[in-house]
Amino acid sequence: MVDSQYYLPNDIGISALDCREAFKLLSPKEQLYAHYLSRASWYGGLIVLIQTSPESANIYVLLQKMFRAQAPQQLETAATAAGLSAEEYQAFLVYAAGLYANMGNYKSFGDTKFIPNLPKEKFKALVWESLAFKQSPGDMERLWGCCSESLYSLEDKQKQLGLGEKGISAYFSGNCCLEDAEFAQKFLDSKNLSAYNTRLFKTEIDGKRCYEVRLASAEKDNCAVEGKSEVCCGKHEFEDAVFSVKKGDYAFLMEKVCQNLEKAKDYAANDNQKRMLEEYIRSFTCGSVEAHKEGSRYWIKDKGPIVESYIGFIESYRDPFGSRGEFEGFVAVVNKAMSARFAQLVSSAEVLLPELPWPPAFEKDRFLKPDFTSLDVLTFAGSGIPAGINIPNYDDIRQTEGFKNVSLGNVLAVAYATQKDKLTFLEESDKDLYIKWKGPSFEVQVGLHELLGHGSGKLFVQDDKGKFNFDQSAVRNPETGEPISSWYKGSETWDSKFSTIASSYEECRAECVGLYLCLNKQVLSIFGHEGEEAEEVVYVNWLNMVRAGLLGLEFYTSESKSWRQAHMQARFVILRVLLEAGEGLVGLKECTGADGRPDAVITLDRSKIHTVGKSAIQRFLCKLQLHKSTADVEGGRALYEGYSAVTADGTHNFLRLRETVLLRKEARKMFVQANTYIKDDAVELVEYEGSAAGLIQSFVERFPGDAEKVEAELLEMSCMDSACWC
Repeated sequence: MVDSQYYLPNDIGISALDCREAFKLLSPKEQLYAHYLSRASWYGGLIVLIQTSPESANIYVLLQKMFRAQAPQQLETAATAAGLSAEEYQAFLVYAAGLYANMGNYKSFGDTKFIPNLPKEKFKALVWESLAFKQSPGDMERLWGCCSESLYSLEDKQKQLGLGEKGISAYFSGNCCLEDAEFAQKFLDSKNLSAYNTRLFKTEIDGKRCYEVRLASAEKDNCAVEGKSEVCCGKHEFEDAVFSVKKGDYAFLMEKVCQNLEKAKDYAANDNQKRMLEEYIRSFTCGSVEAHKEGSRYWIKDKGPIVESYIGFIESYRDPFGSRGEFEGFVAVVNKAMSARFAQLVSSAEVLLPELPWPPAFEKDRFLKPDFTSLDVLTFAGSGIPAGINIPNYDDIRQTEGFKNVSLGNVLAVAYATQKDKLTFLEESDKDLYIKWKGPSFEVQVGLHELLGHGSGKLFVQDDKGKFNFDQSAVRNPETGEPISSWYKGSETWDSKFSTIASSYEECRAECVGLYLCLNKQVLSIFGHEGEEAEEVVYVNWLNMVRAGLLGLEFYTSESKSWRQAHMQARFVILRVLLEAGEGLVGLKECTGADGRPDAVITLDRSKIHTVGKSAIQRFLCKLQLHKSTADVEGGRALYEGYSAVTADGTHNFLRLRETVLLRKEARKMFVQANTYIKDDAVELVEYEGSAAGLIQSFVERFPGDAEKVEAELLEMSCMDSACWC
């Protein structure tokens, strides 16, 4: 019997992202711009298959070949002939939809492997009965042979993403461990090379450690990489090892991305968009992160565009070391009504920032007003779709030049809708209130989290020339009153310094800012909430956070004592902080459910949010910012890992509660996205139904002109590295 956390249930929620109205409002030129950006995003999104696991690309190609030969409805006849029940065929469809939605066979949210919820011999029988097999039996048999074992394997190491013995990671060859990641980071820092667009492969020659650093680029020739220092690709002796820096990772896909960005350039609305695309093309052609940074600078300057987009190696959540970016690309259309509220929040930011509980010296010298828009997603290619984004992630740009915030309105509209009978761990008296106010309260939380959470706080830096960005004699530690004694030096960044905890720690800081500032009446008023209604929004926002902290236990692996999801670890930490505050603010008790199985109930005393709750978050938030600003890794790690610990000791047995959470978990929704095509010089939007079959069909039709070529290239990339995972 397979643990249910390792497969997707047949009744998993699947929703279509509605963008028809937003797309119709675009001019023909804007539609063409959006179309080519979407094409670039979809081709680039396939890179995630290669980044996720050794087998993901092979499974993807197997499924694509089956569904290109027979649509889901037609394949059902073959399934019946192969002896599959209706439930087993649905499980097959759900697995396929899950692989497409997550761009691999590990959940994008939680990093757990998922396998088909039907016997292996039934899956094989369906492959053999399919039209694709009858047309090319040799190819299909080889494909099945390449991936069938890993498709179903649940050996301990393969249950989740991780480094070394802790899990699977295709950012590193299978023989790499944490020490290798740390050593490679030292090398990259010494050469002023960013890890964002790299992977690391380790070999040993004549007893000497040899590392290959692969840069993602369309070019394969290893000339100089444009950067702060013209670093030559090639061999570098470093301490007792040899590093070889090479271009050309994902070359075919990077070239397809560049070709479509080149076409999008013809329909750019202004010079900033053109120059942004030129820099992205330069980055993706030659592997330069510096060029991507330059493109991001033009992107920040492109204020209030009708069609918004971003593309590249962006979020580092799924690199176990926290430094390498997963590819993503999104294209979206501005929702003007909601964006007006966010613009008001931006205008109030300079009044709200001083409300945050750290000394003025710990805040940026000046607030760089960002764009903050609500968008309806047309395309989001990658491993999953968030509710909000704050980018770029380059700290040097964010600190001095600015950033943008986006809230994804059509994602929010469907992602967080909850049915009462599926609502776990709340008292009955809270459920109707929670359902009514979860959407509006989450909108406030996302806005504050992205703008004033990720957008706040200063990093103290001494640059390569010895210059400080703060007054050493004046800045003092708010806890001790002593002058600060640590800061970032040279090329050190937040990600490189805090590495494995950086992502979750920063998400926790941003979530705390949201909780803290949602208590401000001015903020609530901006979002249209006054009086009693405003208090309901506050209550449900805080209630949602403590419930999310409990739900977060699903994403903790007890065997390796590790967290698999940055946001959920952050929310668990916040739950621990608020439980520790005491005075009856948060209650958490285990009980037996109406079904006779273990259950739990979490409660929040709304009368103590503004007093006990606010004080607890105030103290904790100040500590988080202190360690972050001063590059105090030791102190920050001790604080954060202390609250992240999941044990059976103390007032609450969190290990037992984890079992209860797993028992009652609800699968995360999947989204079906539209495709765009050019017909008679105009762009057509094609939408699909919100079902597993609809999601599958959207992917079958995603690469109409060169599906076979794309699949062949994916197989070649996967095959080339197969020895690295043995």
